[in-house]
Amino acid sequence: MTNTPTSANHIQEAADYIRSKTNLTPEIGLILGSGLGILANLIEDAVSIPYEEIPHFPVSTVEGHEGELLLGTIQGRPVVMMKGRFHMYEGYAPSVTAFPVRVMKNLGIASLLVTNAAGGVNTSFVPGDLMLLSDHLNLTGNSPLIGPNDNALGVRFPDLSEAYSRRLRQVAKDAASEHAFTFKEGVYAGLLGPSYETPAEIRMLRTLGADAVGMSTVSETIVARHAGIEVLGISCITNMAAGILDQPLSHAEVMETAELVKEKFLSLVLSIIPKM
Repeated sequence: MTNTPTSANHIQEAADYIRSKTNLTPEIGLILGSGLGILANLIEDAVSIPYEEIPHFPVSTVEGHEGELLLGTIQGRPVVMMKGRFHMYEGYAPSVTAFPVRVMKNLGIASLLVTNAAGGVNTSFVPGDLMLLSDHLNLTGNSPLIGPNDNALGVRFPDLSEAYSRRLRQVAKDAASEHAFTFKEGVYAGLLGPSYETPAEIRMLRTLGADAVGMSTVSETIVARHAGIEVLGISCITNMAAGILDQPLSHAEVMETAELVKEKFLSLVLSIIPKM
């Protein structure tokens, strides 16, 4: 995997470059999943910085993941938003995929909203559902915390008993009720990819207690919790996982479903952000 440096010095250099472009001090970080870049339209007075300009930042190579960092406000709250994320299946080490979370922490965020497109493992789900992450299964076979630990960034053995904040989940539920909407809630299984799972693997995941499956999020959440950042995770169920329906899986279907739910997603995020 690509061994891009992720030391404290590199975190500082990236954060300093971003600060040179804006006086904003963000309180909330947002990471957007496949097809969910529409959320970037919510940012007011946005400053856009292409990833390739930021020291030590990796570059996204996946359709639906535009590569820019946005800083501005949503509903009066200062935010920093990743429009496009990085995945281990692109060849990046897990510490590299989560490097921007370290940088956002340095910039000042205290909470993180992470979104993803996911396959429905729970057979009661349907494409277009939105699921709050109550927990995750890290089945990537790796961790962003492997290697020497910098105590200035977090403790050697961080607690993940509340990887996804109960408080922020309740904030999201309260916001949803204002729109007469009910979130699903469940466990997200993070796998390496890039191939979609086999029907046998989906049966295994269901047995393990997973409700949705994807190829992102877990590294970012682990690093966020290591850094003391509160995390809210939302999955857009864009398709049913392999073996549930008699049809093949495709990235095009993921993008199409994300497009269909975008208005609902936007209205919910607009309600959630001020309460985070």
